[in-house]
Amino acid sequence: MRDVVLSARNIVFSFGDSPEQRIIDGVSFDARKNEFVSLIGPSGCGKSTLLRILAGLIDPVSGEVLYNGKRLDKPTSELSFVFQDFALLPWLTNIENVEMGLDPKIGDEEKRSRALATLKEMGLENVADYYPNALSGGMKQRVGIARAIISNPHVLLMDEPFSSLDELTANALRGDVVYMLRNKDISVNSVIMVTHNVEEAVEMSDRIIVLTNKPTKVKQEIKLSMKYPRNRHDKEFINMVDRIYEALTRK
Repeated sequence: MRDVVLSARNIVFSFGDSPEQRIIDGVSFDARKNEFVSLIGPSGCGKSTLLRILAGLIDPVSGEVLYNGKRLDKPTSELSFVFQDFALLPWLTNIENVEMGLDPKIGDEEKRSRALATLKEMGLENVADYYPNALSGGMKQRVGIARAIISNPHVLLMDEPFSSLDELTANALRGDVVYMLRNKDISVNSVIMVTHNVEEAVEMSDRIIVLTNKPTKVKQEIKLSMKYPRNRHDKEFINMVDRIYEALTRK
């Protein structure tokens, strides 16, 4: 399909030869241009492992990942990753952490200029020279997102990016991320997010891929057509949440 950006093709992953060690069992799906896809499934089903395979950080036992129709065998700057635990280096300042997302061949002056501009997009220009330990959890994740988008990636892969935050902070950051993506304030064409939060998935996604327990397979794909911004109190929203819960719990 012409607008497909990233594809999983029959992905299999295992930690050993026995059936009990198989984590992912033949997962296939596409992520298209201008699409936000959420992967949701039971705890421990292999969602984060699958996301790392999509990023080229882990090799599958079999199957393949295609980026723009070509096999992806290693990480590329066109795909960026946002980690659940922020993954900031505590001995670097916030702006230095963001600079880590750039090609090391870029000159120091350009690095700093681009990093400062990206931090400004995230509302963090005033803490550029602070260290991560001076920041709240929400601000740390904003730095993590800034590091991910500074290289102007086409695909953003997010591993439960809001799960370490309190609900008020997570709500605000979710809204900011959706706004940036929908208003094309950043270069990202497609997003794939792992989450265990059904309401979060319904709030942010164009399509939700429901996974089974491990060894994980695709149980159901659900397309969402609600307009943005989405209201969690709307009947359509509540009905969609119920539909996702039903899909998760159905045998």
